[in-house]
Amino acid sequence: MMYSLFAALLGEVPRHEQGDLSQQDKRCVFLTVHDLGTNHTAMVDFVNQPAMMEIKERSCFIHVDVPGHEENSPDLPESYPFPSLQTLGEDLITVLDFLHVKYAVGLGEGAGANILARCGLAHPRRLLGLVLVNCTGSTSSVADAFRTRFSRWKGTDISQSEEDFLIYHKFGHVSFTTSSEILDYSYQQIISEASECGERERERILAEFRSRLRGNLNTHNIKQYVRAFIHRKDLVLKGCQPDILLITGMKSPYASVVEKMYKELDKDKVTILKVDRAGDVLAEAVCKLLFINFYLNFFK
Repeated sequence: MMYSLFAALLGEVPRHEQGDLSQQDKRCVFLTVHDLGTNHTAMVDFVNQPAMMEIKERSCFIHVDVPGHEENSPDLPESYPFPSLQTLGEDLITVLDFLHVKYAVGLGEGAGANILARCGLAHPRRLLGLVLVNCTGSTSSVADAFRTRFSRWKGTDISQSEEDFLIYHKFGHVSFTTSSEILDYSYQQIISEASECGERERERILAEFRSRLRGNLNTHNIKQYVRAFIHRKDLVLKGCQPDILLITGMKSPYASVVEKMYKELDKDKVTILKVDRAGDVLAEAVCKLLFINFYLNFFK
C-alpha cells in the first residue's frame, strides 16, 4: 500500500512498507532509497527474492521514492526546486519521525546510497548502520564524462543516449569512447562463464529496466534526479558514526570509487563486499548471499 506525507523541503515523499512496524522493537528496520531510473519497486523486488526470505521475515522495510518517482507521477511543477542529495539526506529523517521509528539501517543503491550516507552523517543516532551499494563519495570521472550531455537534456522523453547513460550507470554493461569530444556509446555484452544469474536472466533484467524507463516512471522527473546526482557535492564519510557496509560489483563503473572510499575510512567501522562479474549487484544471487551473511553476523 502506498502512502504520502509532507516533509519540509522534500515535498510529497511516497513510501512503501514491508513488515509490521509495530514490531520494530523486535525487528531490524531498513530505510531504503532507490537509484536513478528506478523507484521503490527495485528495492521491493530485491527484498522479495527467495534468497532474502529469512531477512524479510526478521525485518521491516520502509522504501522511499524520491520526489516525482512514484508510479504514474505527474510532472513536478516548474516552481518546485528539486532537492539536492544533501537536502534529501538531511531531511529523510522526517520519514522515520512521521512513522515513529526510533532507529533504522539505511539501505541504498547508487544515488540512493549517497542520500542515505548523508542522512547517516546528519543523524548518527537514528541510523545504526548503512548498507551502501555502488556509493560514490565524490563527483567521479564517470559523472564528469556525462556532465555536458546531461546539462543539455530537454523535453520529456528519454533519448537513446540518455537511456544508455542510465544503463551504464546501473549495470556497467555498456562501453563508451570519445570521438571529436562527443561521447559515442555501444552496448557490450558481458559474458561470464561463472555467472550465477546466467545471460538469459541478465537480458531479462535489462529489458525490464528499459521497459520501466519508458513505462510508469515520469521521465521529466527522472531527469531532475539525474541532475541532482550529477551536481552532488563531495561526500566525506570519514568520522561517520554508523557502521558501514560497502557493496560494489566489479563490473560497475563506480567500483574503483567505492574501493577508494573504503581505503579512506576507519576499518573498525567499515566492511567492503566486492562482487565479481557483476554490475547490478542487487540482481545477483551471490550478492544476496553475501548480504544475508553480513546481516546475520553483524546486525544481530
